Amino acid sequence: MKARVHVMLKDGVLDPQGEAVRHALGSLGFEGVEAVRQGKVIELDLAAQDAQAAETEVREMCERLLANTVIEKYTVEIV
Repeated sequence: MKARVHVMLKDGVLDPQGEAVRHALGSLGFEGVEAVRQGKVIELDLAAQDAQAAETEVREMCERLLANTVIEKYTVEIV
């Protein structure tokens, strides 16, 4: 079973990498980009057979390691 975790900075947290990308896009002629938020995607191959148990386990992984929950939010997708 596979899981996909999307981690993004919470609203209101400054995103200097996103701002650098927005600026670079403007320099390349893409003038319509008003804001960029950069995040990460983590894909996991799991031994779990039950989707609910897998999601619970992945959420624990996020809380303990994969996301800094003070400044980041995450979503879990079982695929």
